[in-house]
Amino acid sequence: MKNPNNVIVLTHPLLKHKISMMRDKNTGTAAFRGLVEELTLLMAYEALASLPTELVEVDTPLEKCMTPMISGRKLCVVPILRAGLGMAEGIVRLVPSARIGHIGMYRDPETHRPVEYYCKLPEHLDERMILVVDPMLATGGSAVDAVSAIKAHGGKNIKLLNIIAAPEGVETFNNAHPDVPVYIGNIDRGMNENKYILPGLGDAGDRIFGTK
Repeated sequence: MKNPNNVIVLTHPLLKHKISMMRDKNTGTAAFRGLVEELTLLMAYEALASLPTELVEVDTPLEKCMTPMISGRKLCVVPILRAGLGMAEGIVRLVPSARIGHIGMYRDPETHRPVEYYCKLPEHLDERMILVVDPMLATGGSAVDAVSAIKAHGGKNIKLLNIIAAPEGVETFNNAHPDVPVYIGNIDRGMNENKYILPGLGDAGDRIFGTK
């Protein structure tokens, strides 16, 4: 699959190493959860490179100086529930002042289509950079609907972060939202008949929260 210009597949060796550890079925819940946070830190570092800054005066131990700090409204992180919660924690560690919204969706077991059951977003979305996070981009349906909901609430400067993606999901999302950059840890081979990514890493939500 030829990647569109707004699809950024990250290649840092540390990121690839941690994804390989996540794939291992013997990686337990605590270790898996920690890897999700660490990977999100690495991905957010890249995705936040365009945050606006302004010069402010700071009094160092030696003298006053003008130095850059992030300007404007606080960053907004929107995890797609429930697996996205594991990634949100990583971004909050990096930017503790970030505002957090939530979009809840589940996949219908028969149609494999996303069904929204919850949406709560911060005010002034039009003035914020918004990071939508979900470990997996499989069919792309949940991500498409989540970003559509954010746009309906006024969001404009939106980026999507996924640890693992299927080619089909990347294409579906890009067709629906070609204006939204997508940061991906790895694009895998495809999906099975149940719409799980192959080789993937299993159900990210179950592995993050220790459920079946």
